[in-house]
Amino acid sequence: MSRNTRRQPPLQGPPRWRLYSVVVVLALAAGAVILRALDLQVINSEFLRDEADARHLRTVSMPAHRGVITDRNGEPLAISSPVESAWADPAELLEDRGAVAAVAQTLERAPAELRDFLQAREGRQFVYLRRHLSPRVAARIQELDAPGVQLQQEFRRFYPAGEVAAQLVGFTDIDGRGLGGVERAFNDALSGRSGAKRVVRDPFGRTIEDVELLREPRPGEDIRLSLDRRIQYVAYRELKRAVHGHDAEGGAAVVLDATTGEVLAMVSQPSFNPHRRSGVEAEQRRNRAVSWAQEPGSVIKPFTIAAALSSGAVRSGQEFDTAPGTMRVGRHTVRDFLDYGELDIAGVLQKSSNVGTVKMALETEPRALWSTLEDVGFGERTRSGLRDEVAGHFLPAPPRGDVQRATLSYGYGVTATPVQLARAYAAVARDGVMRPVSIRALDDPPQGRQVLDPDLAAELRAMLEAVVEPGGTGTRAAISGYRVAGKTGTVLKSGPSGYAEEDYLASFVGFAPASDPRLVMAVTIDQPRGDLYYGGQVAAPVFSRVMGSALRMLNVPPDDLPELEVPVVAEGEGS
Repeated sequence: MSRNTRRQPPLQGPPRWRLYSVVVVLALAAGAVILRALDLQVINSEFLRDEADARHLRTVSMPAHRGVITDRNGEPLAISSPVESAWADPAELLEDRGAVAAVAQTLERAPAELRDFLQAREGRQFVYLRRHLSPRVAARIQELDAPGVQLQQEFRRFYPAGEVAAQLVGFTDIDGRGLGGVERAFNDALSGRSGAKRVVRDPFGRTIEDVELLREPRPGEDIRLSLDRRIQYVAYRELKRAVHGHDAEGGAAVVLDATTGEVLAMVSQPSFNPHRRSGVEAEQRRNRAVSWAQEPGSVIKPFTIAAALSSGAVRSGQEFDTAPGTMRVGRHTVRDFLDYGELDIAGVLQKSSNVGTVKMALETEPRALWSTLEDVGFGERTRSGLRDEVAGHFLPAPPRGDVQRATLSYGYGVTATPVQLARAYAAVARDGVMRPVSIRALDDPPQGRQVLDPDLAAELRAMLEAVVEPGGTGTRAAISGYRVAGKTGTVLKSGPSGYAEEDYLASFVGFAPASDPRLVMAVTIDQPRGDLYYGGQVAAPVFSRVMGSALRMLNVPPDDLPELEVPVVAEGEGS
């Protein structure tokens, strides 16, 4: 080794204080982790669990299935079907502009409009984007998997009978609340009760787990109506044909079971499609059979005669001189269509003589006429259960002057709905017993109220049959094979300026078979235009076609078949 080579000093490690510092830092970090874990897992575990639940655990509603509405034979008139609705958390969806555009395109909304819609509701966690989607659109929304967008099951109402029973069955809003007809009248029973459950949702708002059932949904009650869908269809078809054929403003018809008071058909014109909530006018939604009270005109005359006979003011078979077809009552002139000369009571009704009717009314004590009309239901709701039914107008006290007595006797100065008229005629049909009207199917006939003497009711039925026979005003109401009884009515419509000169209401009310009445029907056509506007010309044919079809549908035996001549065979040798 060279002398000049120096000895190198030994290598030295890092200072000990650095090593101790690292150890201390690591120990403190480990301690902090342990303390934090202890805090999270033990000390504040319940609080943190609640916080997590608050962010991811949600209580959601479970819609109840709305009850089914059926006709008396179980045919569906209103059913609910599950559909999907799209909703979103606006803040989450707005974070992805591309997703907003895709969702807007799928829902056929403008992207800018949807973006503005979401921004205006950014503070919320739930907004509907569109409800009651078609299956195709719902599937496309599901495929998009857009952030914050989810589908929720709801129920949508469908009406198999469509416009044929729209006003009677009614309709619901988008939330399933009944807004008209039976849907509204029995909304509480049909609605049931919504359920509730807790679910866990991921950060994108998607449900990933059902946690707890809080309340079981209770489905709504099914409602079985007295309606016969077959008769309803025929009544709607014939009423619509008459309204369109006579260029009328509208009309209404109701068919009752004479023995029970059940509504077998109730139709109105104009009508609407219950699946479309927008663009429908109020008049289209109106159930004219129960909410349209008009002066009945001559269809009230059987009850004027009933009052005169029951009070003893006139006697059966009594004759009245109606010549020359007019008479003065105060400053007013009462007119007949023709000069009918001498008419007995049945002839007065058959010819619909205003003069003869007024002469009977003026011989009748005012309270007797007023009481008879009140007894058969004028001025009183039929209590059908429909919320839009009106009572009509009736005098609060017996008429005082001769003019009021005269006009009341042939159907002016009082208003009634078609269903009230049908109920009143049902009392005549069933020996003077008036029963409440029911839109729900009944197992047994309800208790009725005797409003007319049975013998008097039988006498009125015979007179009303003559109206439909040759020589009467209602011959077009006749039905082959059946005896028909009824009365025509034609009245001028009143308005703010008084009675219009050419605006008429044409009516027919009757029942069949007259020998043992099963069905009662009232028909009213509003403002028929053209040469035909009398009740016997416009409303009576509707009665004939509907009643004839209904009697055959219900297998009601004919009571007016011609007798067959039995051939006589001479007996002789070899016979």
